[in-house]
Amino acid sequence: MLARTRPRILTVLHQETSSPGRVGHMLMERGFDLDIRRPPLGDPLPDTLDGHAGAVVFGGPMSANDPDEFVRRETDWMRVPLKEDKPFLGICLGAQMLAKHLGGKVEGHGRGLVEIGWYPIEATGCGRQLLHWPDMVYQFHREGFTLPSDATLLATADTYPNQAFRYGEKAYGIQFHGELTQAMMHRWVVHGAQRFSLPGAQPGRDHLGGRLIWDMHLRRWLGEFLETIFGHAPVR
Repeated sequence: MLARTRPRILTVLHQETSSPGRVGHMLMERGFDLDIRRPPLGDPLPDTLDGHAGAVVFGGPMSANDPDEFVRRETDWMRVPLKEDKPFLGICLGAQMLAKHLGGKVEGHGRGLVEIGWYPIEATGCGRQLLHWPDMVYQFHREGFTLPSDATLLATADTYPNQAFRYGEKAYGIQFHGELTQAMMHRWVVHGAQRFSLPGAQPGRDHLGGRLIWDMHLRRWLGEFLETIFGHAPVR
């Protein structure tokens, strides 16, 4: 009897210790396997997604404007899911790379403000038609992006107005992080503590305290959002 194969989601991470967190857990619960690649460590990206059910590109400490070869290669690679009309999700850096590939700009706030901690967002009319959005989300970034031409804004905020967008029918980008497990957030708070003094950043205690209040809503939203983009793997 042949073993059943599960469709794969290309999962792009940017550090040796990075994890797909809850996004990975939820995709596997939906019947997918993860094909994890780390371009900064030399992993190639496929020329086609014929062998994948979609792709997720996660965040990282680098900028989409950095001159590193892997940054340029990964940003150019965005043409693959777009051309093949495959489900795609970019998170933070992944969203910024997608926006830049589509002609948008990735840049910091004009007054040097950052979003590091929990901040409110508001869904647009198009976003509300898609699903119910959380009031507060977890952020960890110093740059944002302009909305590419022909993209649909799904969620907005005060400091960085473009928080989530859709391009075409299957490509999505979000500026914030819903993937963090509790262990991941503790690591980010420890290793990212030097950034808490930046203008607009929140102290570490507020990251962890806010999780107790708002994370259950963010987690529920993430499950519904992944369902919207990827659905469930077909039974084979």
